[in-house]
Amino acid sequence: MTPTHFMLNSTFMLSIMGLSIHRTHLVSALLCIEGMMLALFLTLTTIFSTLNLPTLAPSPMILLAYSACEAGTGLGLLVATSRTHKNDHLNNLNLLQC
Repeated sequence: MTPTHFMLNSTFMLSIMGLSIHRTHLVSALLCIEGMMLALFLTLTTIFSTLNLPTLAPSPMILLAYSACEAGTGLGLLVATSRTHKNDHLNNLNLLQC
């Protein structure tokens, strides 16, 4: 395993651990999800650049576009929940009451 692959795998795993352990604020959950998406983007970019596959070259850009849409949706939910519940604590959010 090269140092680049180790760094990308450890970044992805740390983001998953951060998402599963630190679940107090919606902002921290969104940041962990963004870290996971960026690690996936960099992994796909390095794999497809080393394999020289022109047919799969647009897939990292598609993943980055989905990541941007996910970030926009997450920030919209953050604004909506902070307006209705006055904070962004995940413990206070109940899907049955929304």
